[in-house]
Amino acid sequence: MAAPLYESSIKSLPFLGRGKVRDMYAVGDDRLLIVTTDRLSAFDVVLPDPIPGKGEVLNEMSNFWFRKLAHIVPNHLNGAAPESVIKGSDESARVMGRAVVVKKLKPLPVEAAAADDFRPELACHGVEARGTRLDHRPGRLVRVDDPRPELAQEPAHGALAGADTPAEADQVHGEINTIRS
Repeated sequence: MAAPLYESSIKSLPFLGRGKVRDMYAVGDDRLLIVTTDRLSAFDVVLPDPIPGKGEVLNEMSNFWFRKLAHIVPNHLNGAAPESVIKGSDESARVMGRAVVVKKLKPLPVEAAAADDFRPELACHGVEARGTRLDHRPGRLVRVDDPRPELAQEPAHGALAGADTPAEADQVHGEINTIRS
């Protein structure tokens, strides 16, 4: 297995930015090369130890669902092979299976987060409970086999780096409608 890729370095394309997991490069004025790295992001924090092969798996899973749902929701995939836009076999080999060439679109920085069993604020304080999970009411532990409480859905504005910011559903609907018009 190849060494994990924490950050890509494509010298033949202009670097645009680094997200929590993906790196972006310009391919002309109307396309992007997106490289999915092995970085791991949890609760809006990029962790220091990458997971070898994670980028390839995440890239293939994403591309599978984009292709599968393209007849329902158009997307940014354009079918161009990454090796067709990268100069040099060294750079191509390093991102093979983890890169995609896409149409450059206006981003909608909205995420739909679903919170269920794990409470990140408790992980920060080192709370551990084996065989139990937290109810949505603060401090209440229930058994794993108890009926699940209602799933909490939390819209947020996604950030390239750092913490996502909470968003109200009405605000997100307005942003989507503005982009559509």
